[in-house]
Amino acid sequence: MDKTETLHTLSANKFEALYGKTPTSLIFAPGRINLIGEHTDYSDGFVLPVAIDRGISIAMSPTTDDRISLFSMDYSDYAKIDLKNFCKADEHWKEFIKGIAWVLAQQGFSLSGWQGVIVGNIPIGAGLSSSAAVEIALIRACMQAGNFSISAKEMAQMGRKAEQQWIGVNVGIMDQLVSAAGKKKYAVLLDCRSLDYEYIPIPESIQLVVLDTKTRRELAESAYNIRQEEVQTAARILEVPSLRDATMRMIAENQQKLPKTIMRRARHVTSENQRVIDFCKAMEQQDGFTMGKLINESHCSLRDDYEVSSTELNAIVEIAQDQPECYGARMTGAGFGGCALALINAKDCQHFEQAVFEEYLSATGLQSHIFPVSSSNGVQLTNP
Repeated sequence: MDKTETLHTLSANKFEALYGKTPTSLIFAPGRINLIGEHTDYSDGFVLPVAIDRGISIAMSPTTDDRISLFSMDYSDYAKIDLKNFCKADEHWKEFIKGIAWVLAQQGFSLSGWQGVIVGNIPIGAGLSSSAAVEIALIRACMQAGNFSISAKEMAQMGRKAEQQWIGVNVGIMDQLVSAAGKKKYAVLLDCRSLDYEYIPIPESIQLVVLDTKTRRELAESAYNIRQEEVQTAARILEVPSLRDATMRMIAENQQKLPKTIMRRARHVTSENQRVIDFCKAMEQQDGFTMGKLINESHCSLRDDYEVSSTELNAIVEIAQDQPECYGARMTGAGFGGCALALINAKDCQHFEQAVFEEYLSATGLQSHIFPVSSSNGVQLTNP
């Protein structure tokens, strides 16, 4: 039984225990790991995420009332959301349900009630897009209950709108798009301006390994929104629509106009966009060494120019990079805590995991969670 089937078994069994019947549908929405292209999505840049085999499962059945009744196994909590009356409050995970329902209603979709159970196996707050996976899974459940269809791009846009306007975090489009449109054995090269995307094959010799530092950040309360304001300031000074349109030469020629911090932010975004393009070429050539070099450079840029790393992230990345099996490693996600990513030789996973675990424990006193991930398709619906 694979990870998705195991997750579905958990949600379906709990559904039967709560509601006394079998759910009519099982929905899986994956989390993601971003290979490269960090903090570029909200500047209309390029990103290269992979949907992973960890995500969110919802077991659900339509109802005849006008509410969503959803039990969270992760929080041992029950939500009852009135689809005729949306009211913001500080209700933690329940706000995601409200936000998704609110966006769909705004777009003119006729919402129907449903009941369900939700459970995930993504480390929460670790930078693997647990929130986007929840949003896409909720949208798919609402589609099933209301008998309407939405494209992957539309699902991503609605998920982002809910997080921006209801939750209050100025996220880009990457996380929602890959959760909706991911493809097994491929990374998704996404143009965050046009939302055009293409699939780039992942070399079979490469194993993706998540390095969870076991440190956490609250994204809405972090410096994420500040970084977005800083890149907007840089774009205004450089007189470009967004930093997607800037060049390294342009930044160098405007050093006198750019405050030092703003210049560093612009330098990261601009250089990172180029690294994404170069990384795709290396993937297509199955050149693990160049892929590793580029993600090492990405981490340095995120650490020094964008300043979104942390002591623990730097420690686990440096330890990983020192292992002979490792092509390269970097922090992934929003930063300030959470996870890093390592690209390693697929044959040497077990030794790598043990060595990094022991050295990180010795350096920080923290027990990391290190685990390989495989690619996955985007949001899926099955009938039990």
